Amino acid sequence: MKLLQWTEAFLPTALLLASTLDGIAAAKPSPGCGSTPKLTGSPTTAHNLTVNGKQRRFYVMAPDNYNKEHPYRLIFTLHALGGTASQVIAGTNGYYAWYGIPPLVNDTVGAIYVAPDGLNNGWANQGGEDVTFLSQVMQTVEADLCVDQNLRFSTGFSFGGAMSYSLACSLGRELRAVAVLSGNPQISGCAGNATAPVAYYGEHGVSDNVLPMAGGREMRDRFARNNGCATQEARPSPPRGAARTSRRRTRAARRITPSSGLRSTGRTRRPRPTVVLRGRSRRRRRGSSSRSSSRTTCF
Repeated sequence: MKLLQWTEAFLPTALLLASTLDGIAAAKPSPGCGSTPKLTGSPTTAHNLTVNGKQRRFYVMAPDNYNKEHPYRLIFTLHALGGTASQVIAGTNGYYAWYGIPPLVNDTVGAIYVAPDGLNNGWANQGGEDVTFLSQVMQTVEADLCVDQNLRFSTGFSFGGAMSYSLACSLGRELRAVAVLSGNPQISGCAGNATAPVAYYGEHGVSDNVLPMAGGREMRDRFARNNGCATQEARPSPPRGAARTSRRRTRAARRITPSSGLRSTGRTRRPRPTVVLRGRSRRRRRGSSSRSSSRTTCF
């Protein structure tokens, strides 16, 4: 699966960022708060870890005005099958840079971004090795930089979305929210504490013949249950090729763990950046060619 093979309108990339601050009383500073940082250099500088005897690589982007006393969000941005972290960073090969999120995170909390490389350009997560890798990346970043451990997020497209889902299953309450775009519940797996509530956003194309939409529904429904949500009636799916979307929302019993599923037309070539900020959908467009038929569900 390559991004250039995905043709149709662009999907939103949605993180439940500021909207999921509800119910978070105070920041939980990581061990790196107050320390002189080593990971605030160029975001194109590779950092290496040995995990299960394998060399693994990741990249970090901290704010230009990084404050070692201020706890930031931590956001994983995971590439699709055949992609690389370098493409996510540079915004090439069909990606927006860091999934287009940085320009939209302009509040006082801010964010630190992590782009890791999967093995063989994917996230098969054999024996849980990718969960172990990303957990160690999280620990490494938080030991060096100041992160609010209550505000950890992950997003990705296709295989990257499946891996974000897998992280939500395995890490549970260690994550604040995930945004899964055209993912699948089997390819990266779902192990560990798979009943823990994690704020969840899911989107899938009805014409996706690579990772069928049934998998998107399955992932959505798991976290709707985990989050104690009451299901609302879904709108009919849009027909193939129609320039519109359908959405299914669940009303959370607890405001801090909302869930949502969105169906759009087609398999997409490039994820379109959207951040849900305090109940509003904000989108950034890259020229007229990036116009999308998709809409996000806001909480």
